[in-house]
Amino acid sequence: MEKDKLKIKGSINVMLHKANGDVIARRRDNLILTAGFDFICDALAGTSRPAIMAYTAVGTGTTAVEAGQTALVTELKRKAAAYAHTAGTHIFTLTTTFAAGEATGAITEAGICNASSGGTFLDRVTFDVINKAADDTMTTTFQFTLS
Repeated sequence: MEKDKLKIKGSINVMLHKANGDVIARRRDNLILTAGFDFICDALAGTSRPAIMAYTAVGTGTTAVEAGQTALVTELKRKAAAYAHTAGTHIFTLTTTFAAGEATGAITEAGICNASSGGTFLDRVTFDVINKAADDTMTTTFQFTLS
């Protein structure tokens, strides 16, 4: 008899729209943090439910990702994320758009968390620098697949 095993895999797609019309795209798998797994356990069966994962944070930290991390290394901006899920599928996304004037800088890290400040981080990812100028728009889409 085969037993069910629950796995979660996360990835990020970043689209930077430059003011001149150029588009820069990045895709990278991310790491679910230890605190993220604790969050999932508490959300499923804990006696008090944690706040939902509803924010995307971006930053300029370049420290390698490790499971024990609990935040971004150098957070630049945090903003609410839009949740999407189609019933009957094993995938959900959290999408955030950082408009012109928001999160300006050399973006190298991102993560999903459950508060507008502080809170618990589900995951963290680092990537090659994305230089977001003040007049650029950047959209991050975190995709989580359960299997």
